[in-house]
Amino acid sequence: MNNDRTKIIPRRTPASAEMVANVKRATALSAKLNQLTFDDLEEIRMLFSELIGKEVDQSFLLIPPFYTAGGTEIRIGQNVFVNQNCTFYDLGGLDIGDDVMIGPNVSIITTGHPLEPSQRRGITIGKPIVIERNVWIAAGAIIIGGVTIGENSVVAAGAVVTKDVPPNTLVGGNPARIIRAISSDDINREEVQGDSN
Repeated sequence: MNNDRTKIIPRRTPASAEMVANVKRATALSAKLNQLTFDDLEEIRMLFSELIGKEVDQSFLLIPPFYTAGGTEIRIGQNVFVNQNCTFYDLGGLDIGDDVMIGPNVSIITTGHPLEPSQRRGITIGKPIVIERNVWIAAGAIIIGGVTIGENSVVAAGAVVTKDVPPNTLVGGNPARIIRAISSDDINREEVQGDSN
């Protein structure tokens, strides 16, 4: 787990006020973004760049609607595809590597609250998520804060990822478990098939 970057934000503090202001900003930008269609790719890239505070690559592709509770802690590589109806809660930090594909209805949630009832409403906890190069996260998956999804891995549809996923691995289920390794033969076969299309 990547707990070295964990954020703990108590309620009614300057950090909490900043978090709330960022949520308001992200909600307003997301509302504009969600009025666009697939034909508005340049405007989508422009608004998403404003949302995260840095310009995304021209290869970035997102199909609205999209939801976030911040945006400024999202880092996106090149050739990233985000399908419709995804939610990224990025307070803990969200790093998405090059060539990542994210299916529809995926939730990537870096934030949570303490289990103890007396603290639950008073503290927000952010734990980072790292999605390494060439990962595919299939439809409806949920990624929970504090995990790394290793290079070339696949998260099966509907999986709930609560622990690190090693590189070149297929995981699925709730909680997600390793189903099998993805061999270099699988990766090479996909590259050859992709070249023939």
